[in-house]
Amino acid sequence: MCSRKSCSKCTAGARPLSKTRSGTPIPHGYRCSVELRTLRYFVAVAEELHFGRAAARLHMSQPPLSRAIKRLESEVGAALFARSPGGVTPTPVGAILLDEARALLGQADLLRARVAAAAGPAGITVGILGDTGDPGITRLATAFRRGHPGVDIRIRDADLTDPTCGLRAGLVDVALTRAPFDETALALRELRADPVGALLRADDPLTRRDRLEIADLADRRWFRFPPGTDPIWQSYWNGGEPREGPVVRVVQECVQAVLWNSTVGLAPLGHGPAKNVPPENLAVVPLADMAPSRVVAVWNDGDTNPVIRSFVEIAMAAYRH
Repeated sequence: MCSRKSCSKCTAGARPLSKTRSGTPIPHGYRCSVELRTLRYFVAVAEELHFGRAAARLHMSQPPLSRAIKRLESEVGAALFARSPGGVTPTPVGAILLDEARALLGQADLLRARVAAAAGPAGITVGILGDTGDPGITRLATAFRRGHPGVDIRIRDADLTDPTCGLRAGLVDVALTRAPFDETALALRELRADPVGALLRADDPLTRRDRLEIADLADRRWFRFPPGTDPIWQSYWNGGEPREGPVVRVVQECVQAVLWNSTVGLAPLGHGPAKNVPPENLAVVPLADMAPSRVVAVWNDGDTNPVIRSFVEIAMAAYRH
């Protein structure tokens, strides 16, 4: 591998390295193969002065962040942070790299924007699971159109058998859906967390109670998804247990299974399949021991499409209201 001093390809046309007050140079072990993602990790830690806060800012857990910084320090050949129980501070070498990393990332962002502009208006396909009437989606659509009037958006309304809305099959570029599901090779941002309740017929005796637990529904028939559905997704909507009951594929089939067969199912409070059904027919009773249903934006990890990146950022803002 090359070093900054010896590699003519890396030094040709490059601007001089910044120096600290002590004039500390980047060590000879510094390699030219550091990824932009790793530099973003480094900058986040240097600005937050704390691995935990940096991990939260980057929407990742702390262990992989710590490992990435360790690898970077090995690449550079020197410690980049002085560590203490209260956090971290950049070393003299870390301070130099911070200046250079900020400049390089700024150039990379500018390059991405210029390439996108040269390519002209782009389009993306958005997968939506279940509830196109969600007010968060309405706000997102308004805000995205305002910021990207020339981008063509295609919508794919997905059924309940695939929580990624066709993302793994290449049918969509980004999905607005609900977790949990298998997140392998996917990137995810949480937009909102909704409490969950039991979806019941309005004349069911359990609707007289203010709150239920999953155990109260143990002897009931539940609606299920078809064989081959993501097992993490299936388990969540079955309360973590194998269930017997009718197989459903779309939201309206869930509603009809409850209305016609007194099947029990789970639904997000305020945003689920029962909200458009007259209250004299269906009821949703909150479940005290059920984890919230997380509304998420999800896309393929490593997809650098700037339109997707902007879509997710706007979605996070739209769902906070």
